[in-house]
Amino acid sequence: MRIESRTSTHSGSRPWIIDTTLRDGEQAPGVVFSSAEKIEIACLLAGAGVNELEVGYPAISGEERSTIRDIVALKLPVRLTSWARAKWQDIEDACICGTEAIHISFPVSALYLELMERDYSWVQEQLQELIPRAKKYFDVVSVGAQDATRAEPELLKRFVLDAEACGADRVRIADTVGIATPSSVIKLVSFLQSASHTALEFHAHNDLGMATANAYTALEAGCQAVSVSVTGLGERAGNAALEELAIALKLSGKYKTGIDTRKLSHLCTAVSKASGRAIEDQKPVVGKSAFQHESGIHCSALLKHPLSYQPFLPDEIGRDKYEMIIGKHSGSASIQYFFSERGIVMPRDEANHLLALVRTTATEKKRALKPEELVGIYNDQLLVKQ
Repeated sequence: MRIESRTSTHSGSRPWIIDTTLRDGEQAPGVVFSSAEKIEIACLLAGAGVNELEVGYPAISGEERSTIRDIVALKLPVRLTSWARAKWQDIEDACICGTEAIHISFPVSALYLELMERDYSWVQEQLQELIPRAKKYFDVVSVGAQDATRAEPELLKRFVLDAEACGADRVRIADTVGIATPSSVIKLVSFLQSASHTALEFHAHNDLGMATANAYTALEAGCQAVSVSVTGLGERAGNAALEELAIALKLSGKYKTGIDTRKLSHLCTAVSKASGRAIEDQKPVVGKSAFQHESGIHCSALLKHPLSYQPFLPDEIGRDKYEMIIGKHSGSASIQYFFSERGIVMPRDEANHLLALVRTTATEKKRALKPEELVGIYNDQLLVKQ
């Protein structure tokens, strides 16, 4: 399946979602996936409905190539792509793996060209040589502009036009060091689209905390594809997070994807376990705190309508329900609800009395109270009454 040359932002638009957890995600410092873990993650991603998986970098090792071949053999309902540098040996290594697509990465910023001791004429020569040769072995050939957001715009435009002329199916605009902002993404994508009809992909990094926003904005600006990773796993501060983008697209009402968001929580847990990277409590969408509430005002409203202080319900990502935390900022409604769940009907005046003790205890302990501690306070009050 090929992506269309243009994707508009009208209602019903279908962006192409590329997951790079198995390639860029594994490049996070200290992260190593076993072959079995890569296969499991690939299956979970395919089952969740992403369009394309960047399954690895074949030139790394024979073991990497073997794992990619094993994933290809599964015949998952998703496009599989190998990653390569702009050298034929990397592409040959990818040919052995049997993926449907290949992504070839090129330096485009002045800094990266200098580091590689190359100039743009070399890039042109490689585009002219490698793309036509690669198209003999792969159904889809994507090329990447490394450090695109620090490249001279005119040179980047030239790269896109040269890639198009050589037959590239898609060009990746890589925000390699995560310096883009939504406004700069709009400006850059509009500039490139004014010159070329080639399908564009945006690859966001999260160094300034804007990766997901930049990925979303790239689609708004007219990019046909974006690359993401599960939990945002990746180099340095990571990439745009699959689960964040998927929910944002769903809530927008403007985009349709094949992603089953109910599978996101399980997917993120699996990647967290395999990578050894814990999901932080305040991680958007899938963090423990994303559906925890303590504020009395919030909890009182949530008991009346679950969307009052939540953008979406927990079951949208495969979680059971939201959780009310009892602590310093709780209100009497939370106390009443807590005990009603345990079969105890508590009048408001009794809840207010208990609440004062809860707030004092939580302040002393500098944390929320555990259920058994709250029950203990209640039992103590019963003894006092006797």
